[in-house]
Amino acid sequence: MEGLQTNDWRYEPWRMVLREQSLSVLLKKFGTEIKEDGTPVNSTQSIYECAHDWVSQGNKRTDGIVAYYKAYYMVQ
Repeated sequence: MEGLQTNDWRYEPWRMVLREQSLSVLLKKFGTEIKEDGTPVNSTQSIYECAHDWVSQGNKRTDGIVAYYKAYYMVQ
């Protein structure tokens, strides 16, 4: 069995590139902050879920993803 084939539009090659770019932006912005107890301020899970949702909602660029993360995923 060769590679898994899917017709799901969310996994088209250019969307996979967008997913990678989205993850890069979010990890650079939110993935390095650490609390005093050594745990991350923002979970890796929330960052990955945000990138997935961003792409799945049909966005074509990463413009606005930081504000989107702050509004819907960041723990206040």
